Amino acid sequence: MPKAPRNNKITILLNDAEQRALERYCQRYHVDNRSRLIRETLIRAILKRMDEDNPTLF
Repeated sequence: MPKAPRNNKITILLNDAEQRALERYCQRYHVDNRSRLIRETLIRAILKRMDEDNPTLF
């Protein structure tokens, strides 16, 4: 499956405590690619929320 090119950029700002927490997490769980971690975590949360918000028949 070919990968879609990533042409869109998003910039986020973290406070000092958030930055330290991210650094500790990456160090503890040996995360080499923080961009991938943040992207996958964000998309997972979005998809979960969208799935919960979908109307159901029953």
